Amino acid sequence: MAEPALLIGKGEDAALLRLAMANRHGLIAGATGTGKTVTLRVMAELLSETGVPVFMADIKGDLSGIARAGEANEKFAARAAELGAADFEFASSPVLFWDVFGEAGHPLRATISEMGPLMLARLLDLNEIQTGVLNIVFKVADDEGLLLVDLKDLRALLAHVSQNAADYAAKYGNVSPASVGAIQRGLLALETQGGDKFFGEPAVAIGDLLSVDAKGRGLISILAADRLMQRPLLYATFLLWLLSELYENLPEAGDLAKPKLAFFFDEAHLLFADAPKALIERIELVVRLIRSKGVGVYFCTQNALDLPDNVLGQLGNRVQHGLRAFSPRDQKTLRATAETFRARAGLDTAKALQELSVGEAIVSLLDEKGSPVPAMRARICPPRSRLVPLSDGERRAHNDRSALFGKYEDATDRVSAYEQIAQAKEAQAKPTGGIGEALGSILGGGTRSGSGSGAGRGRPQKSVGEQVAGAIVRSVASSVGRQIGTAIVRGVLGSILKR
Repeated sequence: MAEPALLIGKGEDAALLRLAMANRHGLIAGATGTGKTVTLRVMAELLSETGVPVFMADIKGDLSGIARAGEANEKFAARAAELGAADFEFASSPVLFWDVFGEAGHPLRATISEMGPLMLARLLDLNEIQTGVLNIVFKVADDEGLLLVDLKDLRALLAHVSQNAADYAAKYGNVSPASVGAIQRGLLALETQGGDKFFGEPAVAIGDLLSVDAKGRGLISILAADRLMQRPLLYATFLLWLLSELYENLPEAGDLAKPKLAFFFDEAHLLFADAPKALIERIELVVRLIRSKGVGVYFCTQNALDLPDNVLGQLGNRVQHGLRAFSPRDQKTLRATAETFRARAGLDTAKALQELSVGEAIVSLLDEKGSPVPAMRARICPPRSRLVPLSDGERRAHNDRSALFGKYEDATDRVSAYEQIAQAKEAQAKPTGGIGEALGSILGGGTRSGSGSGAGRGRPQKSVGEQVAGAIVRSVASSVGRQIGTAIVRGVLGSILKR
């Protein structure tokens, strides 16, 4: 029985993406206007049709048309027939729209604890000393059972640690007011850019990104990223966080007949731009290891050489659209790109890359043994969905009909570090002889709004009284230990940093 494969295009031979090799990662590259976005769309449609969920960012706002069937187009139909796509017909795909800002889709949130100090430090562009202080603050939160859900929680804990820096110095190290001030300013800037909407609850459940519809088609999750791209660092950090969450939450799967998820990372060079060496090493590690979780990561970028060599070397399925060589630097890039492909007799890859028309590409996909086939010049199959984006009204109507509508729309704000610290201060203000009364007044506290899962979702959680008791008792009797709970697991990049 033939191994299931998707027809991406055709040259001398059919360009087939084998489902069993689709988790070996891939690359879609090429100059602006050469057809990268259409190739991405075609791959997403075909993967969805075979039951593979897809996540991708919509950078230019033109991918929403995947939710509608394409209109009759004789050229597309003729091209599909010419390329051997006998079952080609215009069709829609099942789509979920997401938006960090909650306007063009379901709100997509994460908690501060899930983001962790490593990625948050990069997001705030902190130096080494400031990053060290942020690590101390997260460690204090772990040791004292303080939940970091949103920005106000982190601000409150930063202020608390700064005010009590002398008490913390012996155990955690020095916390300078200047570093705390720099972090606070960064948080303020992040809030003005929309960070207050991204950090909070209910946080996205990874299972919602791995769903199929009633027909067994994988849901295509489209992130509205046109506004997000105005903040490139937030965009890159968010997608890196999501990738790490997938790695942390998915079990080992080994070699599967098809991926659990195909993750398309558009404008991928932003992930590595100005990133510190330690972070790049962790990204490389996650990309290498997440394959065993059944996730295929596809990087989309203008220049493949913008990606680190250790990442580029893991991308087995490659579709390279045309390159322009107008300068000596462009010529060097062209030659280097051509050399990354397995040579095919009779094909001058470097020359072909300059001659490719829109919709053509140099393609090299993995065969059934996992080896790249020789590069060939191929025409890419046409998309089945509508090329014109959905109107605002169509998008809202689609979102209102979503099975997830109402799950993420309303933010919740349960008792977390901000409230815990405020309660501890209130208790400390009471006479020292009334410790029992102070504790009794806050035991059994609850949420202010809703009961969504937070930074430690899926994990046992202490009562409010247990969470703040350590802070209160410490202020009255310094001989009592500070640690009152287990550390909150915050994400794969934070955890593997200790390796």
